[in-house]
Amino acid sequence: MRTCFSHIYAYPTPDQSLSEPIQLAYVQVMNSNLLTRRSFLGNSSLMAASLTAGMRTSNVLQADTAAVRSNIKFGLVTYLWGKDMKLPDLIRACEEAGVGGVETRTQHAHGVEPLLSAAERREVRDRFKDSSVSLVGYGSNAQFHDVEPEKLKANIELTKQYIRLMHDCGGSGVKVKPNGFSKGLSKEKTILQIGRALNEVAAYGDDWGQEIRVEAHGKGTSDLPVMKAIFDMADHPNVGVCWNSNGVDTQGAGLKSNFNMVRDRFGATAHVRELNLGDYPYQQLMKMMVQTKYNGWILLEARTKPVDKIAAMKEQRELFEGMIATARG
Repeated sequence: MRTCFSHIYAYPTPDQSLSEPIQLAYVQVMNSNLLTRRSFLGNSSLMAASLTAGMRTSNVLQADTAAVRSNIKFGLVTYLWGKDMKLPDLIRACEEAGVGGVETRTQHAHGVEPLLSAAERREVRDRFKDSSVSLVGYGSNAQFHDVEPEKLKANIELTKQYIRLMHDCGGSGVKVKPNGFSKGLSKEKTILQIGRALNEVAAYGDDWGQEIRVEAHGKGTSDLPVMKAIFDMADHPNVGVCWNSNGVDTQGAGLKSNFNMVRDRFGATAHVRELNLGDYPYQQLMKMMVQTKYNGWILLEARTKPVDKIAAMKEQRELFEGMIATARG
C-alpha cells in the first residue's frame, strides 16, 4: 500500500547564489502557487503508463511523404475538469473515459508540485507507469514578461524547479506562457525579453529531457504574429508553441494563415476547449493538424462544469476521434 501524505510543506528555498531581491521575488512567486499536500495522494493502487523519462519530442515537421502519418493523441489539461481530483481519482477518471494523457496543472488538488520529496516523485511516476495514462507534462503559471528583473529571474528559477519535477515524475515537458505586455516596457523589448528567457529555460530543460511549451496566452501576446515574433527570438530547438485555440486565431489573415505562421515551431502539446461548444472551427484545425502530420497531444482545457465529468470526458474524446477520422477522409 502506498503512503498517504497529509502534512503541509513549504516550497524549497531558491538557489542561495541568487541575490537577496531575486530570492525574495522567487519566494513570492512560489507562495502564489503554494498548495499543501493535505490532499496529495490517496492510498489506492491504480494503473498508469507514463512517457519514457527523458523522452524528447521534436519541434521539427516530419517529412511530407506518404509513409509518414499524423499520430495525434487526446488528453486532458486538469483545468477545470480535473482541478479538484486527487491523483488516484484523476488517473482513474482518465482511464474510464479513454483519455490517454494528462497535463497536470499547478495549484490543483492532485498536488504535483516542486515541494514533493524524491520518494513522492517516484510515487507519482509509478502511479502513471502502472496505468494506461501518460503524464504528458506540467501546466505552470511561469511567465517572462514582467518588467521587474527580480520577478523575471524568479519565474526562470521556478521554471527550472518544474523542469526537475517533471523529469523526476516521468513527464516530458513544462508549459509556460506570456501573459500580456507590461507597462513601462515596450512591446519590442518585452518580446525580446520573453525570447531570451525561453532560450535559457529551454537549454536547461534540454539537459533534463524536458521540452518547454509556450502557450499562446495573454492579451496581445496570444496574437499569432506576436507569438511568431517571440519565437523569432526564442530559437532554441527545445522550445515549442502550444497552440491554444483562442478566438484571435481566426482574425487577421484567418486561421490557416495564422496556423501556418507558427506551425513549424509546434511543440508536443496543443490546447482545445469543448469541441461541441462555441464557434471555433475545430474541424478545420484538426484537418490542418492531420495534413501537416502533427505528432503530439491535443489536450482538452475545459471551461464548463458538468455533473458527470467522466461522461463529459468520454464525450469529448469521441468527438475528437470523429473529427480526426473526418480529417483523414
